[in-house]
Amino acid sequence: MKLTNPGTVPVYTVAGPSTARPLPDWLARRRKRSSKYDAENLNNFELLQEFEFEEASNCVRVSEDGNWIMSSGTYKPQFHVHSTQELSLSFARHTKSENTTFLLLGSDYTKSLHLQSDRSLEDLAYLRQSTEVLVPAVGLSSDGSGCGEVFRLDLERGQFLRPWQIDVGEDASSSGLQGGINVGSVNVAAVAEKTHGLCAFGTSISTVEFYDPRSKGRVAVLGGHDGEVTALDFSDDGLSLALGTGTGQIRVFDLRNPRPLMKKDQGMGLPIKNLIHMKTPTGERKLLSADKRIIKIWDEETGDLWTSVEPLVDLSHVTHIPDTGMILTANEGKQMHCFFIPNLGLAPKWCHFLDNLVHEMENETQSETYDNYKFLTKPELKALSLDHLIGKTNLLRPYMHGYFVAAKLYDQARLIANPYIWEEERAKRIKEKVEKERSSRIRGIKKVKVNQKLADKILQRQENRDKVDTKAGMLGDDRFGKIFEDEEFKVNELSYEFRALNPSTVIPGQSGQDLRTGVADSDDSESESEDESEAGPPKKKDEVVMQVSSSKAQGGKIRDTAFGSRSQKQTRATRVKTGEIVGEQQLSFVPASKRKGKPQAPPPTADRHKDRRSASTNTFRRL
Repeated sequence: MKLTNPGTVPVYTVAGPSTARPLPDWLARRRKRSSKYDAENLNNFELLQEFEFEEASNCVRVSEDGNWIMSSGTYKPQFHVHSTQELSLSFARHTKSENTTFLLLGSDYTKSLHLQSDRSLEDLAYLRQSTEVLVPAVGLSSDGSGCGEVFRLDLERGQFLRPWQIDVGEDASSSGLQGGINVGSVNVAAVAEKTHGLCAFGTSISTVEFYDPRSKGRVAVLGGHDGEVTALDFSDDGLSLALGTGTGQIRVFDLRNPRPLMKKDQGMGLPIKNLIHMKTPTGERKLLSADKRIIKIWDEETGDLWTSVEPLVDLSHVTHIPDTGMILTANEGKQMHCFFIPNLGLAPKWCHFLDNLVHEMENETQSETYDNYKFLTKPELKALSLDHLIGKTNLLRPYMHGYFVAAKLYDQARLIANPYIWEEERAKRIKEKVEKERSSRIRGIKKVKVNQKLADKILQRQENRDKVDTKAGMLGDDRFGKIFEDEEFKVNELSYEFRALNPSTVIPGQSGQDLRTGVADSDDSESESEDESEAGPPKKKDEVVMQVSSSKAQGGKIRDTAFGSRSQKQTRATRVKTGEIVGEQQLSFVPASKRKGKPQAPPPTADRHKDRRSASTNTFRRL
């Protein structure tokens, strides 16, 4: 997807030679693999699968329901039908002769009528030939009057009706068939299907004849145009008629007035191929005109040029998807074009993602860079002493009001003209970096009555911005004004809810306190809690105390005491400090000294089993 026309009304090329550079078939596979990493191909995507022909395309149309796109092309002559629901080619069919144009008779692709280059009409059903009719010989009329003929075919009865006689001028006696050199002919026809059903026929003698099928005769003639009439189109209301001539002139008429409402020149001097009336989402009336070189869209009310697009290849046919900003073209290139104009309407429902892509591309800065050339004006060339090379070398290429200079030559000339340019550039970058760091240290300061820490935290989040705004967010919103003014809204940092939500917040004076339980962890608090637990409150006589019977053994501290008098946090370190033995044995994991000497005697311990009866003195064992 590429921005083709970056003016006030941008035009995006979604498909076509402008976006996907075609590779020839004889190109090596290694070249094809390497080409997919080109910068041009990385930004491309295929909107419709195989939306192309081997050589060229002749005509393209969209079904009334918008679910199918039918196109014809060559070589070999064939038809393609694309499904917009699947964004891919549904099927294709080859024909015996090349297609000139075709019409879709139903709301989808199932019924279509094709005019071939061999003067045959093919009525196709599901792209299977059901009927083939040969148009009568193109030449003089059957009655010998020399008028051009418009043949009418009744599809219900399957027969030709009486042809309408169109005045195409008197032919010379030596003239050939109708449409030949210096022979008059009927070039184009248009029908107001949605309104009054009037038929208009443009001739080679610069006239437009109107026929009413209800009266079965000619009702009016509009002449006096510059060149042959090559394009006609009725508006949706049937009151406006646009015509294009072979010299690139465009006229818009009101059927109630013979004078044109608008006169425009396409500017290329080529015959107009297509004219389409369109409307924007705001109800503005637009007129599309196309020749084989350029597509232009005019404002029908003011006559000003609205936008334009010029493809890289010659155009054959242009169609517009109603109520959208999508335009499809059949052209001489291998790929068919697809243009999207956001100001003309939204993207079709089958490619609605184009609206998001356009929105992203609008925010990007569009700039063209040239890696090998630098654009300089003539005064800049004189400043670098390069003006003497104008017209003498290919290193200077004239373009608009200046010249493209080779990048290598530009760097050398700039270094010669100013030898200290690199030092100046380095000093400039250092200055910019210092200014950037200096500005980052400047922070916004705002004094508030309550919750000063919260205000500083909000301002601290704006450090990465270019400018600190003290009125952004909660600080500038009146709804949150009382948070920084009323004492009732002061944040209590000692509350359980605040500490649970901010466990890493350090509160002055509470550094040793557990934020979850509020229990101090210092040694002083432990010792104080131990003393208080050991002392305990005075017990009453009738108070029931829960204890273990084995804990009353002599020589040690009661291991299991009452739950109320138990210390809250008695660690191993506190037990070691007391020096008391708990239980029947004392185990120590302190490493013994490796010094040589007499082993130290174990400390005297009280004989706790003196009064117990030994099993070795059992009377029965002595027997």
